[in-house]
Amino acid sequence: MQGRTRLIIGISGASGVVYGVRLLQLLRNAGIETHLVMSKTAEQTFAYETDLKISEVRALANFNHAIDDMAASISSGSFRTAGMIVAPCSMRSMSEIASGVTTTLLTRAADVVLKERRRLVLMVRETPLHTGHLRTMTALSEIGAIIAPPVPAFYAKPDSLDDMVEHTVGRVLDLFDIDIGVVRRWGEDEALKRRSPRKITP
Repeated sequence: MQGRTRLIIGISGASGVVYGVRLLQLLRNAGIETHLVMSKTAEQTFAYETDLKISEVRALANFNHAIDDMAASISSGSFRTAGMIVAPCSMRSMSEIASGVTTTLLTRAADVVLKERRRLVLMVRETPLHTGHLRTMTALSEIGAIIAPPVPAFYAKPDSLDDMVEHTVGRVLDLFDIDIGVVRRWGEDEALKRRSPRKITP
């Protein structure tokens, strides 16, 4: 692919829309071209979980695509990208992608990424998981998707929720060989070993 790196960012209606926002912010600062597609339920989740206006979220991306625009550039395999991250990924979106029966641009774009053998990373947000969820994740892994639930890395000794979010999305970007300098790396960051243990209050 000529020119700068292109990534599709999908934001579904699951809890954790902050992951998608932080990805967009970091990728914008890194000069990586982003194509954003959000589900209608994601817009509702933003109202519950953040103070951001949808227009502010859209402004973070280089290009925005309507969820029902099935003729958008990202719906075609001839539109070359490095892949797609769905952050967060709801159970419904995950199931559509796994089945190949896609009803929105978000799941269609993910299906295109898979069929073109590009990297698809799903930040699946749900717990606990029943057997059907686990089988669907297995099916997705078998066809090339990467299942990356946003699990905090406590070895990085985060001081805030923002630290947890940033480290998690940084590790997701590692899967695309994009290092934006936000990951505290074990074996490379000596401060991880030198810091005193925190007192745990019973």
